[in-house]
Parts: sequence; C-alpha cells; structure tokens
Amino acid sequence: MHIEPGYVANAKILAANAGAIALLGSQSVHLLRQPQLIVRSLLAAVFFSLAMQAFHLRVGPSELHFLGAMPIYLSFGFLPALFGFAVGLLVQGLLFEPTDLVHLGINFLSLALPLVVVHATLGKRLGALSVRSILKLDAAYYSGVTLMVGFWLAIGEVATPVSAWAAFALSYAAIVAIEPLVTLLVLRTLHGRPAHPVLRLCFAARAH
Repeated sequence: MHIEPGYVANAKILAANAGAIALLGSQSVHLLRQPQLIVRSLLAAVFFSLAMQAFHLRVGPSELHFLGAMPIYLSFGFLPALFGFAVGLLVQGLLFEPTDLVHLGINFLSLALPLVVVHATLGKRLGALSVRSILKLDAAYYSGVTLMVGFWLAIGEVATPVSAWAAFALSYAAIVAIEPLVTLLVLRTLHGRPAHPVLRLCFAARAH
C-alpha cells in the first residue's frame, strides 16, 4: 500500500498531509477524554509495525504488506487502530524506510479512509464474530486500500498501466484469505483470558 517517491506531485502530497492531520486532529479529542485509548493506540502501533515488517513484497507500483488491520481494529478498537496506523507508519519511516516519510500522509490516508468507511458501515453492524463476518470486513477493507492506491496512481505524475495496479490489487487476495484466521486466533486467545484489569485497559470490549 506504499506509494513510491516520485509518483505524486509535491502539491498533492501537501494536500494529503493536510487531510491526514485534519483526520487525526478531529479524532484526537477522544484520546484526551479516554486516556486508556492512548495506551491502546501505542500497542496498536507496535503490533502494526511488527506485522508490516514481518512480510512485505514489492508488487507493481506499490508494496504488499501483511497489515494485521482487522486483528488490530477488533482487538484495540477504531481510534487506536487509526492512531496506531499513523504512529506505526512514522516509526517504520524513521527506523526502516526513510524514503516512505515523503508519502507519510498519502500512505496513512490509504489505510485510514477505508478503516473509517468499514467502521461506519460493517463495523457498526457487526454481530457475532465468525470467519464469514471477518472475511467481509477484510474484503471491504482491503478493497478500499487497493482503491486508494489506484486513486493516488491515477492523480500521479507517472503514467501507471492499469494492469500494474490490477496485479497489486490481486495480490491482496492472499491477505484477505489468511487474515481472518489470524483475527479469530487473536480474539479467541484474548477471550480465553480472565477479565483482568490490565486486559480491560489494553484491549477493546469486543476482544473480551
């Protein structure tokens, strides 16, 4: 989901950065009202960073990552996942891939906007967790991610064949097939633990 440097003009990068700051700023008040969300956001950032570094592969104009998006979202909650993506991308850029800092706002929006849409639609109506329900979440989310990548490429300065984007989008089918199993494993592990105060602090209610 990373957009390589050189694909997007500086003015559009600045606009994306402004959009990312506006999105995070509009949600930051909730962190101040609920300090436990700060703890969950930091934990989400750690798990997100580890997931990204565990597997990443260059595919066409972007990269295929194991993001762990739905395990993070369902374990920590919407806001921690949102801020965890931002902090995780920043940490990755600072420690592993400095060139990614150029498109930090773009890469964040590629992950954040699909999460906002999924949370406002399927996430709000989510009932009992099952492979089928989590598969729907994953399919919707990663469809959004690939569409966001397509959007950035479409407005980019470098002509990118549709076939190159299609190859990238198709590569995420493997993630959609695997991640629901990881999500169920994580949630059932958390659910099997006693409701310790530390768990209540660190994880969202759905994880218990």
